[in-house]
Amino acid sequence: MAKIIFINLPVKNLERSLQLYTQMGVTINPAFTDNHQKCVMWGEHIYVMLQSHEMFQSHIKKEIPDMHQFQTASYTLPMDSLEQMNETMEKALRAGGKEPVPMIDEGFMQIRVLEDFDGHTWSFIYLDMNKFERMKER
Repeated sequence: MAKIIFINLPVKNLERSLQLYTQMGVTINPAFTDNHQKCVMWGEHIYVMLQSHEMFQSHIKKEIPDMHQFQTASYTLPMDSLEQMNETMEKALRAGGKEPVPMIDEGFMQIRVLEDFDGHTWSFIYLDMNKFERMKER
């Protein structure tokens, strides 16, 4: 059986967050979706569980930090092309996401960072393996 990663994120407004994430190109998984959480899939093996604060809090004893004030983790999603990365980012920005820093361009790798409504940070990365291999040969 393939390994699946579940990323559980507390969000203040499930429907608003779901709209942003669907603009990023995720697929809704109805099996894990209900009134308290929305399951979206980034490919076959990455499931993002958008959970109401009440549901998220029911599984932990710690407070939920304000992710606009604190950075705890960031998540990086690979892209097949620079065009796909830019297209995905532009759709997310039109849906209300924020780009807190300009695109990072390392020549062989480009990264764009998205912050969702609740301050969760996602990086979209395009890695050109041909450029990377040529760079290593130098």
